[in-house]
Amino acid sequence: PGDLILSFVDTRIAAIGVAGSYCYESPKPLEFGQAGAYWNNVGWRVRVNFQRLQNQIRPKDQIEFLRPSLPDRYSPLQPNGNGIQSVYLTELSSELFGALALLIGAEASHLRAVASSLPLQDRQVVAADMELWEHHLEHEIDNNASIASTEREALIMARRGQGLFRQRVARIERMCRVTKVDNPVHLRASHAKPWRDCTNNDERLDGENGLLLTPSIDHLFDRGFITFEDSGVLVISPIAHLQSLKRMGVPIQESLNVGGFTAGQKQYLEYHRISVFLESRK
Repeated sequence: PGDLILSFVDTRIAAIGVAGSYCYESPKPLEFGQAGAYWNNVGWRVRVNFQRLQNQIRPKDQIEFLRPSLPDRYSPLQPNGNGIQSVYLTELSSELFGALALLIGAEASHLRAVASSLPLQDRQVVAADMELWEHHLEHEIDNNASIASTEREALIMARRGQGLFRQRVARIERMCRVTKVDNPVHLRASHAKPWRDCTNNDERLDGENGLLLTPSIDHLFDRGFITFEDSGVLVISPIAHLQSLKRMGVPIQESLNVGGFTAGQKQYLEYHRISVFLESRK
């Protein structure tokens, strides 16, 4: 989030966008139609706020100026200034982006300033989009005749932290690791490896892929504002709003060790730390 993305269309840089979220899995948009017919039906989505440029530069016309900044590998431009169709979303070096921004002018400078000032707490996956993706997966499961009806029900209930999944988590966990609440009425079974990311249905129902958490802690864990080390140490995201976490029952001024985890739980927690936990990459 906060990264700048240049849109290269019909030989010109037509727009600059500011990434407003991390990437997350999403079905290929229906409006693609037959475009990208050989692409997978599931890909990665990023929220980007694009601004069409008034000064749409044509790199080919400025290639003598740009050529010294072109990388040896994964360059979006050929040495003659033509684009490379097979290269998508390549990372630009600061030198190449600086040269392009200089040619674009004030519009690029303005968007650069906007991106650098993007509040850290805004740099997160849009929850509504994640919910839409999970509904899509749930619909696929619900209409999959090859899965027994009882299993379909268990899988859909697992998404909400209930049913068979909750029962299996409760065999391992007895209370919320953070708040110590032990009344089952106030606890949810939360996936360490998110339901939407599980590679098979066994993972979705695996009790070791879950923790019993109070609703506010479940929200923080599910959205990546907190995670846990294998040793049990609670880790708080640098993107999290600390005063909100404090009101939710998270100690923010002292280290908290919530206790050890099973070998299976550690595997799922590793995925959570790598793929769910929100880290500042700016």
